[in-house]
Amino acid sequence: MSNVFSFTGTVGRDAEVRYLPSGQAVLNVTVANNIGFGEKQQTLWIRCAVWGKRAEGQLQNYLKKGQQVFVSGELSQSEYRAQDGSTKTSLELNANIIDLVGKRNESNQPSQQNYQSQGAQQGQSSAQQAPSHDNFDAPYDDDIPF
Repeated sequence: MSNVFSFTGTVGRDAEVRYLPSGQAVLNVTVANNIGFGEKQQTLWIRCAVWGKRAEGQLQNYLKKGQQVFVSGELSQSEYRAQDGSTKTSLELNANIIDLVGKRNESNQPSQQNYQSQGAQQGQSSAQQAPSHDNFDAPYDDDIPF
């Protein structure tokens, strides 16, 4: 039987690397995954862990709050008692794969659309921009010698 869970989501807070007393590294990151539609939509928060050499690499520098990621690994569920006495459930994933799938959502960085509109406001026309080498509207030269 296989226990593989794969999903895309958004990093909820910057990843952190810690070391166990044995010296083994573990990278922890929490990823939000929205399920459902409309009024029934809810957010699942999944704690993901990457172990060993992969945790010590540069991945921590890219897993920042707002980054979109694809995660795959072994899912487990645990229950714990909260301070108010209620029973809570936690989803945890021992990740085999964490891939960056989109740009980080930062409100302080203008989008590509904003860059284009700023250029037009400054009097730059699209003709002054660098020419494109891929002109798919040009007629195709069909002089192939065979």
